[in-house]
Amino acid sequence: MQHTPAQEKETVRSCPFDFAEQLEFDPQLKELLTEDPVSRIRMAYGEGEAWLVTRYEDVRTVTTDRRFSRSAVLGRDFPRMTPEPIVQAESINLMDPPASSRLRSLVAKSFTPRRVEQMRPGTQRVVDRLLDEMEAEGSPADFVARVSSPLPLITICEALDIPEADRPWLRAHAMTMMSVGAAGKEDAVRAKAELRRYFTELTAERRRSPGQDLISTLATARDGDELLDDKELAVMAMVLLITGQDTTTYELGNIAYTLLTRPDLLKTLQAEPERLPRTIDELLRYIPFRKGVGIPRIAMEDVELGGVTIKAGDVVHVSYLTANRDGAKFDRPDELDPDRPSIPHMTFGWGAHHCLGAPLATMELEVAFTTLLARFPGLRLDAEPEDIRWNTTSIWRYPLALPVTW
Repeated sequence: MQHTPAQEKETVRSCPFDFAEQLEFDPQLKELLTEDPVSRIRMAYGEGEAWLVTRYEDVRTVTTDRRFSRSAVLGRDFPRMTPEPIVQAESINLMDPPASSRLRSLVAKSFTPRRVEQMRPGTQRVVDRLLDEMEAEGSPADFVARVSSPLPLITICEALDIPEADRPWLRAHAMTMMSVGAAGKEDAVRAKAELRRYFTELTAERRRSPGQDLISTLATARDGDELLDDKELAVMAMVLLITGQDTTTYELGNIAYTLLTRPDLLKTLQAEPERLPRTIDELLRYIPFRKGVGIPRIAMEDVELGGVTIKAGDVVHVSYLTANRDGAKFDRPDELDPDRPSIPHMTFGWGAHHCLGAPLATMELEVAFTTLLARFPGLRLDAEPEDIRWNTTSIWRYPLALPVTW
């Protein structure tokens, strides 16, 4: 195979990654996956160019190989989708093993299968209450406003024991940070600083007088003699709040839309609810729920990958979206097949940065859809699919409203 040094690779694609045609797969990403799997890109914000790695096995290499570093992006104006970087220096998202391993082992204690199962009854109560309110209000109803928007926020805020009065403010700040609009940079900087201040005060209070909540668990979790320090604890609580409600909110809406536009699949799940967990896993693989990429890595030495040489110091982005649609890994990758053999998807990331809250998100999705399908057997979309409006202002893809009737 011809090896092409980075500086000789001529084609540099401009990647705004703003494709948002319902939940169709971005044709530009599909082209990169099949035609140019390790490609040069420019992005809307940040200095210079980056590599974009799109194949499953190459993504796995970048996310697990110590020759690629997340922490090395610190202090760099790296190519990205948002005007202000979402991540912060003390965040686990910017650490490499073994530093990240220490934090992960402490945080993982809060997301053990046993702990998540203990949270299931509380999630069930929230789901029941939201569906009671939706039913009482009558048909048609907006599933986004009634279920997908409030459920994850309530669930993570109750797990963190965040006062109800603070929750709308916190959600608004999280959304401000995710905006891709250049005009929003100052707002994003301010939102990030205010969230940090809020969680610095809250975590200090929990450290002084811990309760039964997730922040208190983190504040007191030990790995030998290791504890999270004050900055790590504040940033970790902030990361949990943002990631604990953002992605699950959007996936609830996306999965509902996908099921409601596939009536045969919906009927199957209502007749055989035991098939739901496997189907949700396939939906998570299939749905392109974000636009483009997240936090990059830096090559710490020259690395040969996919027929090209990535030079030491180069910025490398990966696409979990394309990895989930790689035909070399998944048979018929563009088909939604709940019966496909179980192969790990990358929707929750990979390697040292696989999402620690994935079990909680999966549990919420299972509780929400198990209950929804049982309570509303006649559930259907109260609009033409082409009339549904989609988010175009942030890094996420999701319906802004989803009118349903029953």
